[in-house]
Amino acid sequence: MNGPRIAPGGLNYAGIGSTEHGPLPADVECLVSEAYLGHGPAAYRRAVQGMLTWQLQRGAGLRVRAESDAVVPGARVVSGFGAGPFRIDAPCEVVWVRAPVPGDGPQSAGFGYGTLPGHPVRGEEAFEISIDGNGMVLIKITAFGVPSSWFYAAGGALAKRARALITSRYLGSAQELAAGVN
Repeated sequence: MNGPRIAPGGLNYAGIGSTEHGPLPADVECLVSEAYLGHGPAAYRRAVQGMLTWQLQRGAGLRVRAESDAVVPGARVVSGFGAGPFRIDAPCEVVWVRAPVPGDGPQSAGFGYGTLPGHPVRGEEAFEISIDGNGMVLIKITAFGVPSSWFYAAGGALAKRARALITSRYLGSAQELAAGVN
């Protein structure tokens, strides 16, 4: 990317890109969530379009500042949640993207982004939307990471609840995208 970056520093974790090709790091917490989004190529295309233009995050209630309107390798994004002094920004960099292919057959599209300094976690998260041979559209969210500081580690139970809430919001946002609601 040319010009000033919206988030400084570099990727700060081991296993860069492993949400695409695996294996996931063995020494960190890994979470995988899946949900049914709908049926048919139109639902798949709507969900993928929204995912690859940051609408998935926005629909989950996050404030999104990105270097690119579309998800592209190397783009940086800062997602924020909370309010006022309780706002947490989560800077990331896109480490891989798989675009949809022409046609209506079975396929998947997605992307993964990794954490940058200032994120409450050090790790990676990926979003993949697939359509199978019967037209069933699914989303899979894969994440791994460790707290980035003692402060975030100390809030273990609260951090797990926040992570579960954000994941459920991602899943709801994806279902709305597939249905054409967003």
